[in-house]
Amino acid sequence: MPANIDMIEGLFTRSLNVLGSLRGEAKEGVRKGPHFPITRAAELVNRTPAAIRDAEKDGKIPAVERKASGRRIGYSLAEVNHMREVFSTRPWRAPGDPLSVIAVQNFKGGVGKSTVSAHLAQYLAIRGYRVCLIDCDSQGSSTALFGYVPDLDITEDETLYPFFRHAETTSLAYAVRETHWDGLYLIPANLKLYSAEYELAARMARADPTLLNRLGEGITSIGDHFDVIILDPPPALGTISLSVMRAANALLVPVPPTVVDFTSTTSFFAMLYETMAVMADRDMPVDLAWMRILATRADEQKSIQTELLGMMRSLFGETMLRTVLKDSAEIDNASARLMTVYELEKPVTSRETYQRCLTYLNATNAEIETQIRLTWPSHRESLKAIGVL
Repeated sequence: MPANIDMIEGLFTRSLNVLGSLRGEAKEGVRKGPHFPITRAAELVNRTPAAIRDAEKDGKIPAVERKASGRRIGYSLAEVNHMREVFSTRPWRAPGDPLSVIAVQNFKGGVGKSTVSAHLAQYLAIRGYRVCLIDCDSQGSSTALFGYVPDLDITEDETLYPFFRHAETTSLAYAVRETHWDGLYLIPANLKLYSAEYELAARMARADPTLLNRLGEGITSIGDHFDVIILDPPPALGTISLSVMRAANALLVPVPPTVVDFTSTTSFFAMLYETMAVMADRDMPVDLAWMRILATRADEQKSIQTELLGMMRSLFGETMLRTVLKDSAEIDNASARLMTVYELEKPVTSRETYQRCLTYLNATNAEIETQIRLTWPSHRESLKAIGVL
């Protein structure tokens, strides 16, 4: 028995060393966040390139840096957001609009949950929203996509763990950290959340099931600073996942179009239905403004996947997003560098593959953005103007 323990400890240590090396390659100097040419910046700010140049000439916004050749280097996300302030085009929710709390959830691993969460968070940040991604999974996959190795870079005091454990802690502000993306914040995770799962279950069995409200209370404590909060929960039905469901007001379900994943997701819906009924009976209802199913990791060159996608569209109807997030080597290559496709400075495979992947990501996230905005009364007129309403 001791030999087996030593062997596992050695595997863990060596694995951490490898992750540390990957972390070192993806650290400062590379993690600068996105930069945009003036045409893309103008699109994001909802103004013309000429309007941006005029504002620079008038001193309303700083002139962007130029290379020795005189060519513009590009605008950082912080500079784009400053332009949005100057032109009054930031898309923030109004004070009367509800905070959007999105759980990206399925009870099966390998469906692309963390990939979807991180890319959605960064897309919304590019669009100018104030976003917080809360990693609720002890594996810390979303945390890793921001360049951290959870059990090297993150301590338990920097995660949700102290908030779950200590009733006297009234705010989650202690755990919110800036990222290298302007307007995007992260509450990271590490293995200590695995302990929180059992501690919460034990405390609920002995005392009070309303501990499931704890995460929602924490989100409320920081909610005024954000437009969207994205929750990446564990791929299992446990106390943290139940807390996520109680805290969320929207649900995004990633489902790869395979028989195994479809079967698992069917079980997820059954458990979700039963769980929501039990929680409602205990005066802890799950109140969702919207729910959408997203086909992920799809390969439409495989005939069985094409058939399953058709069946899923027929079965789920409008609940399923129109866009399919297809399997892409660019996502895998970015993940190997502890980053997302939105952070790649150039294609890793080919320009065609990279652009195709970006197209799928942007289309998927744009659909989700529309779902978010539909819950905000202050956005009704602008949605009417573009024909959504």
